[in-house]
Amino acid sequence: MKILVCVKRVIDYNVRIQVRPDGTGVETANVKMSMNPFDEIAVEQAVQLKESGWADEILAVSIGTSQSQEVLRHALALGADRGILVRHDDALEPLAVAKMLAAIARDENPDLIILGKQAIDDDCGQTGQMLAALLGVPQATFASHIDVGDGRARVVREVDGGLETIEVTLPAVVTTDLRLNEPRYASLPNIMKAKRKPISETDAATLGVDAAPRLRVVSTLAPTSRKPGRRVSSIDELVAALRDEAGVL
Repeated sequence: MKILVCVKRVIDYNVRIQVRPDGTGVETANVKMSMNPFDEIAVEQAVQLKESGWADEILAVSIGTSQSQEVLRHALALGADRGILVRHDDALEPLAVAKMLAAIARDENPDLIILGKQAIDDDCGQTGQMLAALLGVPQATFASHIDVGDGRARVVREVDGGLETIEVTLPAVVTTDLRLNEPRYASLPNIMKAKRKPISETDAATLGVDAAPRLRVVSTLAPTSRKPGRRVSSIDELVAALRDEAGVL
């Protein structure tokens, strides 16, 4: 059994985001980057399935610049067996990413594809669904628990009304939610071993994918700063503040 897991290089979640002065996007120069947290959960789930004996191989795939090898090496240190880097230096949209992943999946024939439900840089949350549609396979999104066996996957997924349990036949695409697991730390021996694991490279042209953007970002604005709150001493003062300052009464 083979698992394909998708990982993305994003601005670290601890970094305070700054908008570029010209409003064309967020500042990425000299900013700490790391693996998308939801993708790290996907890698952990794949490793757990391999440790349980269900999977024989974990293939990690990342799309981006040569620096995306960093997140692939991290995935290999966490337990993936090999990696594929799809070199692309320009901005990517979810559809183009899904097409590239679909091309790799058709070549590798994984039994299960796991990826984060969204990336914390653009928050699109579309790639997994598009990938399943392109491959014509079932999908289970926002997974908080996964059981696999007998050619099927039983997935508990988080919905607005609570939890929903569905069963999909394999191969399938699963996107991970925060409560699925807690990713492990990469040990120093595994980090050293990861340096010897293979990473192959390809690109959109080789995969036969048109990655030209179809959307244009008009402007990017930082959120407005909140006014400091103040303490009131009576209900009358509160009502007056709501009426005169907030304008809600």
